Amino acid sequence: MQGIEWPKAGKTSATLLRSEKTLVLPIELRNGARRFSGRSRNRGGVVLGGVVAALMSCSSALASRDQHSPQQTEAVTIEGTVRGTDGNPLAGATVVLEEKGNPRILETKTSATGTFVLSADHRGTFTVRAQKPGCADTVVDALFLSPGDKKRVDLVLSPAGSLKPESSASQPAAKPSPGAMEFKDEPNFTVAGVTDWSNLGLHGSAASSGTSESLARETLTLKSGEPEKARRNASEERYEAALAYRDKGDFAGAREQVRKALASADDAEGHRLLGELDERLNEPLQAVREYELAARLDPSEQNYFEWGTELLLHKAAGPAAEIFARGSSTHPKSARMLTGLGAALYSSGSPEDAARRLCEASDLEPADPAPYLFLGKIEKTTPAPLPCSEQKLARFLEQQPGNALANFYYAVSLWKREKGSENREGLKQIEALLEKSAVIDPQLDEAYLQLGVLHFAEGNFEQAIGDYRKAIDGNPRLGEAHRQLGLALERMGQEEQAQQEFQAYQQIQKTEAAENERQRRELRQFLIILKDHPEATPPQ
Repeated sequence: MQGIEWPKAGKTSATLLRSEKTLVLPIELRNGARRFSGRSRNRGGVVLGGVVAALMSCSSALASRDQHSPQQTEAVTIEGTVRGTDGNPLAGATVVLEEKGNPRILETKTSATGTFVLSADHRGTFTVRAQKPGCADTVVDALFLSPGDKKRVDLVLSPAGSLKPESSASQPAAKPSPGAMEFKDEPNFTVAGVTDWSNLGLHGSAASSGTSESLARETLTLKSGEPEKARRNASEERYEAALAYRDKGDFAGAREQVRKALASADDAEGHRLLGELDERLNEPLQAVREYELAARLDPSEQNYFEWGTELLLHKAAGPAAEIFARGSSTHPKSARMLTGLGAALYSSGSPEDAARRLCEASDLEPADPAPYLFLGKIEKTTPAPLPCSEQKLARFLEQQPGNALANFYYAVSLWKREKGSENREGLKQIEALLEKSAVIDPQLDEAYLQLGVLHFAEGNFEQAIGDYRKAIDGNPRLGEAHRQLGLALERMGQEEQAQQEFQAYQQIQKTEAAENERQRRELRQFLIILKDHPEATPPQ
């Protein structure tokens, strides 16, 4: 799990895991980049040279200890290029290297050709973040690298959306009367095209691309339910033939029937149905335009929601947040609109604002589990507690005490408050919640993983090892459990077994990265041009 402060490695084994596909090359520091370690940050090559010279002249005991310091050829290296959505390299972008569990960071600026190089002198799990004023942050998470590894990471920065989230829930946006579609105030973006980004390499949006993608998929599931049934009943006669084709899986035939119906009389329902069919036929650019037409003709809650969801599904998080925000203003009693807005804000890199919107959604529909589940997913990815999260997750648990995720997410929120403290009662409560969630759902591997983290923090390494093994038994592909188990085994002096777990973790990371890249290439993503950036043009 990301965001929860996992234990750091204690001592470093002399047989650190190496990358099997990496050449060990000399490291070059460019554009003012600074090498750092887990304990200190080096701020100048001259100072470093002086320190090294002094150490080399010390006593034999100090010299012996210094022999174990990472050498330049054993550094972890991350290099790549930062580009805009038009494919052109971006100069002067800030690229930040962060390590899980380490508050210190390393940063550099991209060169005139958009390139960057960063390095660290020890094994770790790293996050690479690209930033530039006027653009949404782009993040690549969970890079597990060992000394000698060299990783290429190419990132894409898209213009930030026009939506300016409120700084607190006490400042609601102006709400026009329901049904008043303010299209005289046009959306601040244009969907200019689609791409699979295959020529631009790994990229992400928001603090965790994996969580962002998961929330987008779950937002899509909120489209089903009573609104869909009501819509179908209203349109059965006019679109009866199209619905029959759709239900048989003949989406092209269904689309043709809808177009015939629209040729005689235009309506929002036909365009909404076309949007659904275009998406199923892998024509998302046309789909999003149909959803927009539907919303213009009928600014219903359903049409707003489907338009925003289509944008979010194809990684246009900023525009999606704008549409969900407009929809929420027009339909202030829609909990799912606020839930979609929370997902879009998180994907835009604003987890705190996302949490506020999700808390508001839970207040509108206290019995609906969706806002709590979205909130819990976000909570476990952020290092600090989110505003209003603990209170709302406590309510979720009170309402559904037999829900494994309700117990788990509330335990995660309490852990953020109690970690590092000596509040034995608080820690016992967290332990009890995690154990209960594992009893309710023995397949909830993350509950065992978090139990291991808790016991590791208390110095109970043997119990932590047992917890991590249970997590792996439930899900052998849970990479973080292998990494944590390796750290615990290392603390117990079981170096060989620890290295086996580190190797398993690295292999899982490589497999997941390849699968994520395959999925990204299959999911066509929108190219967005903001209207306040007239110089931007879509790639030819």
